[in-house]
Amino acid sequence: MVNQTPEQIARDAIDNKLEQAGWHIQNYREINLGTGLGIAVREHPTATGPADYLLYIDRKPVGVIEAKKDQTILTGVELQTARYANSQLKWNKEAKPIVFLFEATGLMIRFTDLRDPAPRSREIFHFFKPETLQQWHSQAESTRHQLHNNMPALATDGLRDCQVSAINGLEKSLANNRPRSLIHMATGAGKTFTAINAAYRLLNHGGAKRILFLVDTRNLGKQAQQEFHAFKPQGKQTFFHENHIVQRLNSNTIDSAAEVCICTIQRMYSILSGQPIDESAEDTSLYEVKQNQKQHKLVRYNPAVPIETFDFIVIDECHRSIYNLWKQVLDYFDAFLIGLTATPDKRTYGFFNENVVAEYSYEDSVLDGVNVGYDVYEIETDITSVGAKLDAKEWVDHRDKLTRKKRWDQTEEETNYNNKALDRSVVNPSQIRQVIKAMKAAVETKIFPNRSEVPKTLIFAKTDSHADDIIQMVREEYGQGNDFCQKVTYNAKDPDAVLSDFRNEYNPRMAVTVDMIATGTDVKPLEVLLFMRDVRSKGYYEQMKGRGVRSLSFEELHRISQSATSAKDRFILIDAVGVEKSLKTESRPLERNPTLPLKDLLQGVAMGHRDNDTIQSLANRLSRLSKQADKKALTKIEQTSGQSAQQLAKSLLKAIDPDAINQQALSNTKAAGITRSEDTLTEKERDTARAQLVAQACAPFDNPKLRDSIESARREREQVIDHINLDTLLVSDFSEQAIANAEQLVQTFREFIEQHKNDIEALSFFYQQPYQRRTLTFAMIEQLHEQLQKPPLLLTTEKLWSAYSRIQPTATKGQNQKRQLCDIIALVKFAIGVEQELKPFAEQVDSQFKQWIFRHNAQRASSFTPEQTEWLRMIKDHIATSAGISRDDFDYSPFSDKGGLQKVWGLFESELDTMIDELNRELVA
Repeated sequence: MVNQTPEQIARDAIDNKLEQAGWHIQNYREINLGTGLGIAVREHPTATGPADYLLYIDRKPVGVIEAKKDQTILTGVELQTARYANSQLKWNKEAKPIVFLFEATGLMIRFTDLRDPAPRSREIFHFFKPETLQQWHSQAESTRHQLHNNMPALATDGLRDCQVSAINGLEKSLANNRPRSLIHMATGAGKTFTAINAAYRLLNHGGAKRILFLVDTRNLGKQAQQEFHAFKPQGKQTFFHENHIVQRLNSNTIDSAAEVCICTIQRMYSILSGQPIDESAEDTSLYEVKQNQKQHKLVRYNPAVPIETFDFIVIDECHRSIYNLWKQVLDYFDAFLIGLTATPDKRTYGFFNENVVAEYSYEDSVLDGVNVGYDVYEIETDITSVGAKLDAKEWVDHRDKLTRKKRWDQTEEETNYNNKALDRSVVNPSQIRQVIKAMKAAVETKIFPNRSEVPKTLIFAKTDSHADDIIQMVREEYGQGNDFCQKVTYNAKDPDAVLSDFRNEYNPRMAVTVDMIATGTDVKPLEVLLFMRDVRSKGYYEQMKGRGVRSLSFEELHRISQSATSAKDRFILIDAVGVEKSLKTESRPLERNPTLPLKDLLQGVAMGHRDNDTIQSLANRLSRLSKQADKKALTKIEQTSGQSAQQLAKSLLKAIDPDAINQQALSNTKAAGITRSEDTLTEKERDTARAQLVAQACAPFDNPKLRDSIESARREREQVIDHINLDTLLVSDFSEQAIANAEQLVQTFREFIEQHKNDIEALSFFYQQPYQRRTLTFAMIEQLHEQLQKPPLLLTTEKLWSAYSRIQPTATKGQNQKRQLCDIIALVKFAIGVEQELKPFAEQVDSQFKQWIFRHNAQRASSFTPEQTEWLRMIKDHIATSAGISRDDFDYSPFSDKGGLQKVWGLFESELDTMIDELNRELVA
């Protein structure tokens, strides 16, 4: 075989890529422009020398390629490419200039569109198809030019300020040809809604033909599709999907008419790598799958999905889905990348070139009233903290983790278990019971004492089995049926239906999950999060907390929780495992753990991991497993896959063995009629052979039943049920930070009163001398409420009452009663020291009334008659709810039902007006 020069090797690779993209390659001397739409002519003469390739579309020259050997720095030859593009071509009478400029080696391609404003080269994965350049060439201006000049002013009606800022910031970034833009926006602030608005504008004004909306779980894809379908552009009478086709990819075929494609990054990786994935891979968040640092490059050019398929890629929750293996998907497409995240880390900022086009933190969103804040309530039990001991020979239940079948047997040896083993190898029902009982008592007496139904509650469990144990205990302790508490995990039956009911219906009141709705999923009525699992990733923990932050109007909350008396203004995080205090890492250490758990190796292979480290690690684990696992478990593996664990391991090792790869490559070339020896095999032929062997070896692991069987064989199949050690509650109270938050809330309230005591009538009322006071009207109270509820204060009577009950519990009464609007009077009087005890305004009125009526009965010649007393009590009740009464009020119920003004005048005559003034003054004062 003749040795090729580096230049020839590069030219062969360039020719191959051009042909894959649909170009016909010809030498200049044999030029035949009638061969097809796109012709790439080698060594085409120009006035300044021969161009390596000149690209013709429909007989017109439109592009030029400058080819260089590998390892060439291509930006250094851009001037040479431009010179050929501007040179005179013999026989060319086309007036349009050559505008598409490429520099290429066998490994890299850079591209410049001279129609762009301030044309700048960019790296691309592959050459464009001729049809694409034909379309671009026929347009008056490039997409980047349209982004720079054609975007109309944003109509801001219906948009929050943070959303306006995000869209304007994004469009400014795109106009400046910034390839990557990051939108940092708090959970609940409307990231998806913002992205849909931006997508609509890009499709209608920015020259976009197709946009990819990339997610990392199928559940988030469904949610995104629902939001696209529910979106109605401003000023339009039709929904988004009625004007633009929205496709959620459930297969590997992209609808040619689709303008928005919603797809998991796992499926797109499968499309581009040619590696099939089991559908369960789309149900696992990439937060939950660890990866090795070294990942074999498997994404390759797919003519059915060329690199220009998408103009823009929106990456939802981009903090967790764009690194290592998955980054290949984003490197493939020639598209602007738009990241959406609520929890960026250092990697996120680095990936998006530190181009943060909008930043709206959780703290900002709470101050604006977009989201609600939260308080932490701590539950600690003895066994949660220090574990327990089971003596040898104790008779206890042993439960199969998968089938949950129990057997009664003695323990073989003494077992000391800690919180890490809890709910994994050992289950202590008393520990679960104590946590659930403490939560129930806390919610009913301290957190939401005035609710008649259980607030919507989400419980985070460690495993699917743990979730089942929690559900049974919740139903038992609350005395409720199956509908009350349900599981929302990927293993649950019809989790989407349960999730929909959890959002929109009365039941279930509680849901237990492991990770399905830990991130991204919107459940606005949630008011309680109970953590029964620890989380060590800072970003993941923030995402999980984000399930509770969504604000909700009174009407919407009341529809789900009918005893709620105000809008959702907070949520409570109940920490039963010390999750608030445990050490958190900046991001989950996906790439720094060389010894991945077997579960992650299996899941990784199912999701497309094909690097040598992963393959070899899995093979070694399976080989070890074949020697350690019991015969029953190994038999199940063989029945599921048709191969023993040892055979599966050998197949994996063979797939990455150089000799086996060479033999497969030789077999492939022989079948193609090509004679090769091992030393003449090309790298591409070896890669193809390796991919075949690896795909064959990894295929069995697509079956989730096999993965479960292997994982079950590795671990102890049984859990010990410890009914002997009874747990005790150590702590059940608001955290120190929650107390500090309450103190700050009260201090803010006091400062507000002091600042506005002269300009808000309802406040000035309490600072004037009694003889100067005017009547305190209901309108004045409503004005005070309105001022307190505005951002950034966001103070409600319920929130203030709850804060006082935490910091001054002995002085705070009526915590278990529904708050009334007039309770703000009691709060003001307590805050400024007029009252030494905080009790509901109605109780204060009742106490003052008793004193008033006792005094008057003593002063009068005769006591009030029973009928007069009944009317006075009705007047007192009216003042308790309205802070006053006037003659006009007697025209309404309940007074009108008993004769109204005429009747009360007949009872009190000329005393009535004096009595009304006196009651208004003394009962409210």
